[in-house]
Amino acid sequence: MDPWPRAVVFDLDGTLVDTAPDLHVVLNRLLHDYARPPIALDEVRSMVGDGARALLERGFAATGGWPRQLDPDYATQSFIDLYSEAPCARSVTYPGTESVLNRLAAGGTAMAVCTNKPQRPSVLILDGLGLSRFFPVVVGGDVLPVRKPDPGHLGAVLDRLGAHPSEAVMIGDSINDVRSARALGMACIVLRHGYTTVPHDELGADRLIDGFDELEAACRDLARSLASA
Repeated sequence: MDPWPRAVVFDLDGTLVDTAPDLHVVLNRLLHDYARPPIALDEVRSMVGDGARALLERGFAATGGWPRQLDPDYATQSFIDLYSEAPCARSVTYPGTESVLNRLAAGGTAMAVCTNKPQRPSVLILDGLGLSRFFPVVVGGDVLPVRKPDPGHLGAVLDRLGAHPSEAVMIGDSINDVRSARALGMACIVLRHGYTTVPHDELGADRLIDGFDELEAACRDLARSLASA
């Protein structure tokens, strides 16, 4: 049987977990406080991926622009605080996620999460959904001076895993994930069920799959390619 990759790094939002429903509720709550109309869930899905401040900026931009009286730092922290109160009340893992993680772990693959979501809600979500045991390394978007697509973010995750880019695979859903992996010379798998502003077919991943039921074969195929490179 083909081996697993030595290390696999996952994005969180739209990759491991469908977090948009909880983000949707909190974003609309803050928009309501400034007399803005609510945004539909599908629209929020297209806004996720660059951190809390970017999500707020996109939400306000879509409903009339940033309020003059609202301090961006205050608004971002307010969003994070509200969101952290119940970050997985409505969020769920994608079908087959835990089964694949169990098989990766059983095969000896080291796993981590590299996300632009702030650290606190990221850890709370993984804890709440019973996924923390798979990820000894979790690096959120507010832990380092840089974040995806800056390769320094993904590179720091690999350093903490003790893995080289040539023996690892990035699994994500957006251009940030692909660009980070490409900058390090790292293989990348993209899941179609995720959040992206660029069509998945145009992201340039090594493998494009529909869901976790295809992830095992894609990981083993890439591990075989890495071993023969």
